[in-house]
Amino acid sequence: MQDLQRKRLVSLIGSDLAKNAKMPLILLFAVLVSALLVVANIHQTRLLISEREELILERTALDIEWRNLILEETALGDQSRIERIAINKFKMRHVEPSKEYLVIQKQNLTEYKNHLSD
Repeated sequence: MQDLQRKRLVSLIGSDLAKNAKMPLILLFAVLVSALLVVANIHQTRLLISEREELILERTALDIEWRNLILEETALGDQSRIERIAINKFKMRHVEPSKEYLVIQKQNLTEYKNHLSD
């Protein structure tokens, strides 16, 4: 008998809510939907923040690589600058192989000959 009374009570409360409390039910539904949307929005924001951090790290790595390339370019440019100054200012030039002489000390001559025969 108590089960029957409980079922009647639940059905009575349900029918009363359906007839007299439509606005509170609509508002409750709206609150639940907006809460779910807030949770989804926060999740999306956290994903975007994480992606932004990864992109910042990648940008930093690329910036470091770019600076290293600039340093390398500068170092390579210095060699050509030195060569240009040597040619223009000091009138230096590359030695032709036919005019090249090799000076070897006597004690190293046998080592040099051995090296050539290898």
